[in-house]
Amino acid sequence: MFQEISELRLAQADGGLPTVVAAGSAPGESGVFVFSARFHGGGHVSATPRLHHTPSAYIDSRIAGQALSHKPSRGSLAICPAGADYAADGQGSTQAIIVAVDPGQFALAAADGSAFEAELIERFSSRDLALFDLARSLAAECADGYPNGALFWNGMASTFIDGLLVRHTSKFKVLPRGRLDKQVLGRLRDYIVAHLDEHIEASALAEIDGRSPFHFTRVFARSVGMTPYRYVVHLRLQRALELMRERRHGLAEIAAATGFADQSHLSRWVRRVHGVSPTELTAR
Repeated sequence: MFQEISELRLAQADGGLPTVVAAGSAPGESGVFVFSARFHGGGHVSATPRLHHTPSAYIDSRIAGQALSHKPSRGSLAICPAGADYAADGQGSTQAIIVAVDPGQFALAAADGSAFEAELIERFSSRDLALFDLARSLAAECADGYPNGALFWNGMASTFIDGLLVRHTSKFKVLPRGRLDKQVLGRLRDYIVAHLDEHIEASALAEIDGRSPFHFTRVFARSVGMTPYRYVVHLRLQRALELMRERRHGLAEIAAATGFADQSHLSRWVRRVHGVSPTELTAR
């Protein structure tokens, strides 16, 4: 599964394949995937990822045409934004961990965290013990079949993305063409929140941005990492979860207040996004 998503090329010193320890993601839409493998006698990893990659640092690394040879310390990791070629070589027997993040989920987290103009920075080796330990925990959970459940995994995945946003991004010097700006997104969010219990047309959102519905949908998806429809669902779920945790309303009432067709519709979206039922989601 992970190989299909990220197109990794792997080899040991003897030319054989490494032993895969973990590969995948827990149920839900965390947008985070982990891959871990043991290399015997040295190893090689390379990729042109469609997802942002955060691999453990190697002795010899190459990212987007630049190279570095060094001896990484514990807690060192590399950061490779989606689309940038990278390769890494190590000596001796070692275990590699790669955490991949869906750029769409990264963009959504940036929009939610008021870091809308965040750009992931390429790094050959960055000592970040918090992210390093999270990567190891994600790999361990995956290898053991997610013994602590989807909520535990998704919480760690969210914390991992937040760590990337806070410590490994910079603002775009110039906002790329065909992107929404922060002020427009704020107005769109305010409109959606004010009309959560109503049917929200993409044309109404496009009018706020001053674009045609077709052009607006393309620009919005490029900026926020999902379509306007999915973003509306995202905000509906955020509000529904707040109401569920208050424990003052039933699911049917919450569904009606947040724009879902009925209780079943809300429950299906909760399970799809969070990987658990509404009861499990609010139990902790």
